Formats: sequence, structure tokens, C-alpha cells
Amino acid sequence: MSLNSPNSTAAPAPKDSEIKAAARVRNLLIVLAAIALSISIFFGVRTQTPSSSLTEMAKASAPLETALANGKPTLMEFYADWCGSCQAMAKDLSAIKQQYAEPMNFVMLNVDNDKWLPEITKYRVDGIPHFVYLNDKGSRVAETIGEMPRSIMEANLEALIAGKPLPHVQSSGQVSDFTPPTGPVKTSSSDPRAHGSQVQ
Repeated sequence: MSLNSPNSTAAPAPKDSEIKAAARVRNLLIVLAAIALSISIFFGVRTQTPSSSLTEMAKASAPLETALANGKPTLMEFYADWCGSCQAMAKDLSAIKQQYAEPMNFVMLNVDNDKWLPEITKYRVDGIPHFVYLNDKGSRVAETIGEMPRSIMEANLEALIAGKPLPHVQSSGQVSDFTPPTGPVKTSSSDPRAHGSQVQ
């Protein structure tokens, strides 16, 4: 049979109601697929972010004044939220802090907070993360700078708790550069060389 044959039967044209129903089903499937994709992206992004943010860890850390006075050794970390190396170590440091919470203090000082400028200057922080190990009397024992493997951090903390020399004080890893802000130099008004605030 040819298409032009009088005996050929043409397919019936779809009705408007069938077209509308097909469009509704298609649109419903698109909406469901979009919702499923959105949910999977949401949970995918959540699982990629560290479980402990630096800000949350800092809020949970001991206040510096308490740590210096309570007779426990202390690990002091200078950090910043923008520091990639600090973020890379966050998960391991969170686990370490839970493991050693009883015998030690953990203090986190954000270098972007001017409140910590005296400590930044005292410990000469010019790269972060910068770790300062303090004995049970609050005196500096050692410092390390940069990303450290968890095993090295734990070995240093075990030695600090035991009052022994730290085995990995010369260690330094990847560092985020940091330039501390400069502030006014405190001078006596009776000093003839004083000419107001000077940047050091």
C-alpha cells in the first residue's frame, strides 16, 4: 500500500486533552528530577565541608587567661578563617583536642582579631597556622609553623604532657603568609625623642 492509496488509514490526530496531559506529566518529571538533583547537591556539599569549622573550634577552646593559670600544658594556635592550611588541619586538630581535652588546654587565637596583637607580636607570628607549646607554668617550650601530620602533633603533645623535650620542634609545613598589623609604639611623653605614634 502506498501512502496515497485510498485504502490507507491515517493515524488519528491527538486530542488537545491528551497533549495537555502529556505536557503535565513531562513537567512533573522535570520538577521531580530538579528536586532530587537539588537534594543530592545539598547533601554532597555538606559532606565535603569540615565537620568542625575553625570558628566553632575557637569558641570551644579555652580562654587564654584560663589556660595560662590552670596548671595544665597548653597548645596555642594562631589561625585565620581564610587560611587554607588551617582549614586543612581542622579535622585532625578537632580529633586531637577531643583526645587530649583532659590533660591539656587548647587555645585558638584569630590573627584577624586586633585583640591578639600583643600575642602575635610576642610570638612573632608571620605565618599560620603557628603553634606555640606552653608548659604547665605557661612558659613557651617550643613553636612549630605550618601544616603538620597528626602523628607529629600527637608526638609533640605527648612529650609536652610528660614534661619532656618535644621531638618535632624543627618541623614546619605548608604555611599561609600573614603580615601582622602594626600599631602605635608606646612612648613616654617625657622622652624627648617621642613624636607621637610611630609605626614600628
